[in-house]
Amino acid sequence: MARVAAIDCGTNSIRLLVADVTTSDDGARWLRDVHREMRVVRLGQGVDATGELHTEALARTRAALVDYTGVLRRKGTERVRMVATSATRDAANKDEFFAMTREVLGVEAEVISGDEEARLSFTGAVSDLDGADGPFLVSDIGGGSTELVLGDWDGVRGEVAAARSVDIGCVRLTERCLRSDPPTGREVEDAVRVTREVLGEAFDAVPVDRAKTWIGVAGTVTTLVAAARGLPRYDPAEIHLARLTTDQVRETTAALLAMDHDERAALGSMHPGRVDVICGGALIVRALADHLAERGVTELVASEHDILDGIAFSQV
Repeated sequence: MARVAAIDCGTNSIRLLVADVTTSDDGARWLRDVHREMRVVRLGQGVDATGELHTEALARTRAALVDYTGVLRRKGTERVRMVATSATRDAANKDEFFAMTREVLGVEAEVISGDEEARLSFTGAVSDLDGADGPFLVSDIGGGSTELVLGDWDGVRGEVAAARSVDIGCVRLTERCLRSDPPTGREVEDAVRVTREVLGEAFDAVPVDRAKTWIGVAGTVTTLVAAARGLPRYDPAEIHLARLTTDQVRETTAALLAMDHDERAALGSMHPGRVDVICGGALIVRALADHLAERGVTELVASEHDILDGIAFSQV
């Protein structure tokens, strides 16, 4: 058994997992959570427009990392791996980000390849599922990008058949199209058009018609499930492996689009950092649901396990 830490720094949030990873003689591995935490730091604030990481966004990310470093020390973590995704790939001042993470955390943050990101996301997402329900399509909607991964799982390791990451996410779509509160009908139409165009690139690369089970990971999907179920507070145990039909995805998206900021914020399960971007994220989920329903997959399975769990597994 090894106690490891995984940090995933995306466009909207930075997340920490400290876990004990146990490996059996036959190669099977499983995680026991020690500590799991998420902070919304909006690292990708304005990157789409300026091409640079905002000073305030870097400061918010630094503050979160300082706190996370304290957690690692208190929990006696033996190894740590930090992965940075979409926002840092394109920023002109990304060197500032990497110097900051090295100084605070003591290890290098990695900008991983698309293939590596797909493998880690897939492994984390399917680790609690029955391999007989595959092939699996895993969708990971972040702040700046959406990733689709198709593959199989035999209970020990995953085999990725195809993957593609495209530049559409809840923050990016919101900043580009959804400027009113609540969004206007024209803004929603524009967002739907943009989403379909960009997702088309992923559908060209990933044969989603082969999928038997669709799994959604990350905050947009889990928040959508919590809203659909009317949870009074965010409860990971209620959300993990919960299912939404295509109609439920459509109905919940429509309800969120009709709410203003204060109404969305009043939902007991809504994280404050997602209030302003959940409509954009929900539209991406709805576009995926519509496309997959035409191919016979009419349920979304939410997973609380994702690339963060894959990063933890990768260290043993």
